Amino acid sequence: MNQSLIHLTDRVWVYPYEETRDRPNLGYVRGDRLCLAVDAGHSDAHIAEFHDALKAAGLPLPDITVLTHWHWDHTFAMHKVHGLTLANGRTDRHLRDFREKVEREGVEAFLAMDESIRREYAGNRPVVIVSADVAFSGAIDIDLGGCRVRAFEVETPHTDDATFVLIPDEGVLFIGDANSGVFPTWKRDPSLAKKLTGTIADLDARIFVEGHWTPTTKEDIIRDLLEG
Repeated sequence: MNQSLIHLTDRVWVYPYEETRDRPNLGYVRGDRLCLAVDAGHSDAHIAEFHDALKAAGLPLPDITVLTHWHWDHTFAMHKVHGLTLANGRTDRHLRDFREKVEREGVEAFLAMDESIRREYAGNRPVVIVSADVAFSGAIDIDLGGCRVRAFEVETPHTDDATFVLIPDEGVLFIGDANSGVFPTWKRDPSLAKKLTGTIADLDARIFVEGHWTPTTKEDIIRDLLEG
């Protein structure tokens, strides 16, 4: 069932996460010239629902989609996004490697990884893995027109390819699954969790959007990381 967008700030919206199919929050930023999405979604059905929600709200489809990391629930609808996809180089390499793995071992190996994947791809929904249109290293600044966006690489306990997406003038930061542990155990490396705590403490944002939770505060993210 399609959900409605959450209007966070003047220029930022979120299409909400869903636990059953492990669908993450999808972000949306509207500039005067360009619009940007954060993460591409789990499957073609997921991104279609996101696009329908944008159209229902009278918002243009995104010109650019930035990936927070390579995991399937955030990226496997890349072939259906509107506009260009942007990822850091490590994310792009992971996507290429995983595509080769699925081609070599078959889609069944991917479906066997988790029940949420099987729910998302029920009915023989096609699994399509593509690489990003544009890869960057370090950080990249994007001017959407009256709204600046900065995407930058960060060390996290979840993956080795995390990207944060900051909208400075709106006080919003998208962090993907950065504060989670490693799939499938969800254990967090204490040293990486501590390092991420320092990174987040230094960032100037009021609203933090995780991959699979409601928008929250810097204090809540730090508290979660310190709890281990």
